[in-house]
Amino acid sequence: MQVLDPDNVQRIMSFSIADAVRDATQMLSEAGVPDPRREASSLLQHVINCDRTFIITHANDLITPEQQQIFREYSVRRAEGEPLQYITGHQDFFGLDFEVTKDVLIPRPETELLVETALRLLHDGSSTPIICDVGTGSGCIAVSLLHAEERATAVAIDLSIEAIQIARGNAARHAVDMRLSFMVGDCLSAFDSAKPRFDLVVSNPPYVATSHLPGLQREVRDYEPRLALAAGIDGLTVIRRLLIESSAVIKKGGHLLFEIGFDQGAAVERLVDRTTWRFLDIHKDLQGIPRIVALQKSSS
Repeated sequence: MQVLDPDNVQRIMSFSIADAVRDATQMLSEAGVPDPRREASSLLQHVINCDRTFIITHANDLITPEQQQIFREYSVRRAEGEPLQYITGHQDFFGLDFEVTKDVLIPRPETELLVETALRLLHDGSSTPIICDVGTGSGCIAVSLLHAEERATAVAIDLSIEAIQIARGNAARHAVDMRLSFMVGDCLSAFDSAKPRFDLVVSNPPYVATSHLPGLQREVRDYEPRLALAAGIDGLTVIRRLLIESSAVIKKGGHLLFEIGFDQGAAVERLVDRTTWRFLDIHKDLQGIPRIVALQKSSS
């Protein structure tokens, strides 16, 4: 009768890092997931709590059966289309780590342009600026602004109570919660229109036309909150409200910044009331796509 070496049994039951990444890469590739090897590596990093360099330099290290099982479950979820960020619960934005769940939109790199533009305007403005973030979601915009600009305070608004809870946690994580208050509300309707109070209003509003929803990437269409995506027949329903309602709450000389879809620049320009706003620019993202609309409240 052959006696098995316990060390060999353990080795048979366990996969190496390289084996795990290879098998997951094949699964994700067959499921049509873009850049499957990077996605597989990112999932395994999360499971064994290491960085990408460790994955590369310790390819022959074994993972435990428990880690193997969790990694397999995560890989299946990713193959079915669930975004990596919802599986790991995290997304980097503007150099900060944000908690994300299915209750909030996943922060995108192009939205960092909104933060960069806002910080330039804040630098040249009030010594104690007051910001309003409309549709805050994870809080990534408001938190990033307050983290970079210690003079500022902000109000973050969202219609989703669950999103507000996530944003509160992210504010505390990055130690800006004492300068950030939260409000459950629909756009800016909760504010008294007779009292302009903000130096800057920022927003990454919903801007997808309802007819375009079926054509979105499955990770977006099937998993991200519809409330944060869709905005009527032409995708401009919320932007129209934002233009009207923010004009009453922004101080004279203050600014409105918001993100738009890749093909909405001309339509948004036509919506801007030039008696209320001075049109500054539509800033382009790294792909050269018109992305961030910048307006200044008229002083007249």
